[in-house]
Amino acid sequence: MSDKKIVEINGVKMEIDLRYAREIDTYRIGDNVKVLVKGYSDSYASHPGVITGFDNFKERPAILVTYLDMKYSESNLVTVSITKDSKEIELCPMVDDILFEKEQVLVLFDRKIAAKEAELQDVKRAKNYFELHFAHYWEQDKEK
Repeated sequence: MSDKKIVEINGVKMEIDLRYAREIDTYRIGDNVKVLVKGYSDSYASHPGVITGFDNFKERPAILVTYLDMKYSESNLVTVSITKDSKEIELCPMVDDILFEKEQVLVLFDRKIAAKEAELQDVKRAKNYFELHFAHYWEQDKEK
Protein backbone atom coordinates (compact mmCIF):
# COMPACT_ATOMS: atom_id res chain seq x y z
CA MET A 1 0.00 0.00 0.00
CA SER A 2 1.32 3.40 -0.94
CA ASP A 3 1.79 6.16 1.63
CA LYS A 4 1.02 8.78 -1.02
CA LYS A 5 -2.24 9.85 -2.56
CA ILE A 6 -2.97 12.29 -5.39
CA VAL A 7 -5.86 14.66 -4.79
CA GLU A 8 -7.24 17.44 -6.93
CA ILE A 9 -8.54 20.61 -5.30
CA ASN A 10 -10.00 23.34 -7.47
CA GLY A 11 -8.09 22.12 -10.53
CA VAL A 12 -4.73 21.79 -8.72
CA LYS A 13 -3.35 18.28 -8.31
CA MET A 14 -1.33 17.55 -5.19
CA GLU A 15 0.47 14.52 -3.90
CA ILE A 16 -0.27 13.96 -0.21
CA ASP A 17 1.96 11.88 2.05
CA LEU A 18 -0.64 10.02 4.13
CA ARG A 19 1.86 9.36 6.93
CA TYR A 20 1.71 13.06 7.79
CA ALA A 21 -1.80 13.94 6.61
CA ARG A 22 -4.54 14.73 9.07
CA GLU A 23 -8.15 13.80 8.53
CA ILE A 24 -10.59 16.61 9.25
CA ASP A 25 -14.21 15.76 9.93
CA THR A 26 -16.87 18.25 8.92
CA TYR A 27 -20.04 18.41 11.00
CA ARG A 28 -23.31 20.24 10.45
CA ILE A 29 -26.32 20.75 12.68
CA GLY A 30 -28.58 17.72 12.30
CA ASP A 31 -25.77 15.27 11.49
CA ASN A 32 -26.06 11.85 13.05
CA VAL A 33 -23.04 11.00 15.19
CA LYS A 34 -21.81 8.44 17.69
CA VAL A 35 -20.87 9.67 21.14
CA LEU A 36 -18.41 7.68 23.24
CA VAL A 37 -19.01 8.46 26.92
CA LYS A 38 -16.96 7.33 29.89
CA GLY A 39 -19.03 5.48 32.46
CA TYR A 40 -18.08 4.04 35.80
CA SER A 41 -14.50 2.96 36.33
CA ASP A 42 -12.76 2.79 32.96
CA SER A 43 -15.74 1.61 30.92
CA TYR A 44 -16.99 3.48 27.86
CA ALA A 45 -20.33 3.25 26.06
CA SER A 46 -21.23 4.35 22.54
CA HIS A 47 -24.51 6.22 22.05
CA PRO A 48 -26.35 7.47 18.95
CA GLY A 49 -26.63 11.24 18.81
CA VAL A 50 -27.40 14.30 16.74
CA ILE A 51 -25.49 17.56 16.50
CA THR A 52 -27.89 20.19 17.79
CA GLY A 53 -25.73 23.30 17.61
CA PHE A 54 -22.39 25.04 17.78
CA ASP A 55 -21.31 27.62 20.32
CA ASN A 56 -18.63 29.83 18.81
CA PHE A 57 -16.95 30.89 22.04
CA LYS A 58 -13.65 32.71 21.58
CA GLU A 59 -11.51 30.46 23.79
CA ARG A 60 -13.39 27.15 23.71
CA PRO A 61 -15.79 26.67 20.80
CA ALA A 62 -18.21 23.84 21.53
CA ILE A 63 -20.21 21.28 19.59
CA LEU A 64 -23.62 20.69 21.18
CA VAL A 65 -24.72 17.09 20.90
CA THR A 66 -27.88 15.41 22.14
CA TYR A 67 -27.50 11.67 22.49
CA LEU A 68 -29.80 8.80 23.39
CA ASP A 69 -28.81 7.00 26.57
CA MET A 70 -30.74 3.72 26.46
CA LYS A 71 -30.80 1.37 29.36
CA TYR A 72 -32.75 -1.85 29.72
CA SER A 73 -35.96 -0.24 30.92
CA GLU A 74 -35.63 3.45 30.05
CA SER A 75 -34.31 5.91 27.53
CA ASN A 76 -33.03 9.42 28.23
CA LEU A 77 -31.93 12.28 26.05
CA VAL A 78 -28.68 13.87 27.25
CA THR A 79 -27.28 17.13 25.87
CA VAL A 80 -23.54 17.79 26.18
CA SER A 81 -21.05 20.42 25.03
CA ILE A 82 -17.90 18.98 23.53
CA THR A 83 -14.84 21.25 23.54
CA LYS A 84 -11.12 20.77 22.99
CA ASP A 85 -10.83 20.13 26.74
CA SER A 86 -13.46 17.36 26.89
CA LYS A 87 -11.71 14.29 28.24
CA GLU A 88 -14.38 11.71 28.97
CA ILE A 89 -16.39 12.04 25.78
CA GLU A 90 -15.57 11.59 22.09
CA LEU A 91 -17.44 12.17 18.86
CA CYS A 92 -17.32 10.46 15.46
CA PRO A 93 -19.57 10.39 12.40
CA MET A 94 -22.37 7.82 12.27
CA VAL A 95 -21.82 5.42 9.40
CA ASP A 96 -25.14 3.74 8.57
CA ASP A 97 -25.32 2.01 11.96
CA ILE A 98 -28.74 1.31 13.44
CA LEU A 99 -28.13 1.20 17.17
CA PHE A 100 -31.77 1.25 18.28
CA GLU A 101 -35.32 0.76 17.03
CA LYS A 102 -37.55 3.84 16.93
CA GLU A 103 -40.58 1.95 18.27
CA GLN A 104 -38.59 0.58 21.19
CA VAL A 105 -37.48 4.08 22.21
CA LEU A 106 -41.02 5.47 21.88
CA VAL A 107 -42.38 2.65 24.07
CA LEU A 108 -39.80 3.48 26.75
CA PHE A 109 -40.71 7.19 26.61
CA ASP A 110 -44.45 6.33 26.78
CA ARG A 111 -43.81 4.19 29.89
CA LYS A 112 -41.93 7.07 31.49
CA ILE A 113 -44.77 9.48 30.66
CA ALA A 114 -47.35 7.08 32.15
CA ALA A 115 -45.28 6.71 35.34
CA LYS A 116 -44.91 10.49 35.71
CA GLU A 117 -48.65 11.00 35.08
CA ALA A 118 -49.44 8.40 37.78
CA GLU A 119 -47.02 10.17 40.13
CA LEU A 120 -48.76 13.49 39.38
CA GLN A 121 -52.15 11.94 40.19
CA ASP A 122 -50.77 10.62 43.50
CA VAL A 123 -49.57 14.09 44.46
CA LYS A 124 -52.95 15.62 43.51
CA ARG A 125 -54.77 13.01 45.64
CA ALA A 126 -52.43 13.73 48.57
CA LYS A 127 -53.12 17.45 48.22
CA ASN A 128 -56.87 16.90 48.16
CA TYR A 129 -56.63 14.61 51.19
CA PHE A 130 -54.57 17.23 53.02
CA GLU A 131 -57.06 20.00 52.22
CA LEU A 132 -60.02 17.87 53.29
CA HIS A 133 -58.67 16.23 56.47
CA PHE A 134 -56.29 18.86 57.80
CA ALA A 135 -58.55 21.88 57.32
CA HIS A 136 -59.66 21.78 60.97
CA TYR A 137 -56.16 22.83 62.10
CA TRP A 138 -56.67 26.29 60.70
CA GLU A 139 -60.27 26.48 61.87
CA GLN A 140 -59.06 25.95 65.46
CA ASP A 141 -56.58 28.83 65.10
CA LYS A 142 -59.39 31.16 64.02
CA GLU A 143 -61.56 30.22 67.02
CA LYS A 144 -58.89 31.26 69.56
